[in-house]
Amino acid sequence: MKIYIKYMVSRRCKLMVKAELAALGICHSIIELGEVELDDDLTEEQRELLHLALLKSGLELMEDKKAQLIEKIKTTIIEMIYNDEDVPKLTNSAFLEEKLAYDYTYLANIFSEVTATTVEHYIIAHKIERVKELLIYDELTLTQISHLLNYSSVAHLSFQFKKVTGLTASFFKGLKHKKRVPLEDV
Repeated sequence: MKIYIKYMVSRRCKLMVKAELAALGICHSIIELGEVELDDDLTEEQRELLHLALLKSGLELMEDKKAQLIEKIKTTIIEMIYNDEDVPKLTNSAFLEEKLAYDYTYLANIFSEVTATTVEHYIIAHKIERVKELLIYDELTLTQISHLLNYSSVAHLSFQFKKVTGLTASFFKGLKHKKRVPLEDV
């Protein structure tokens, strides 16, 4: 049985879910961002206990099919942006189609309808947060960051960074109190 969990966007979230499942004695085989493969079906009591335990951790058990698809889109985008080892060389739309096995237009329409933002704006917001993170770490040049995040050029990255943050990337890099936004708030 597969269950879907809203706001599960990081390794820390996966660890929290694993701990909650263990505490409730629920056996699982795979924990991915946004979804968990359980060994057995949940009883109503287990479902309610898990729902309450997840809420305490800031997570939410999802039942609605549209909500599950939106969460899959979000986690796929987050994996695409934060996975350093396997930078996709596809367009964002082709990547989402390949990973989710749905037509991009359908995914984009559902996403916009439910979240009141476009898939592209969501991707840009996460890419800019990733750029901020990489600038703070100060291990890569802006050229390397633009390549890592599949930007067409450093100029494109710089333009987008300034448009979203109101700051140039170099000015941001020099700030003492650099502000980042938690993934679940992007």
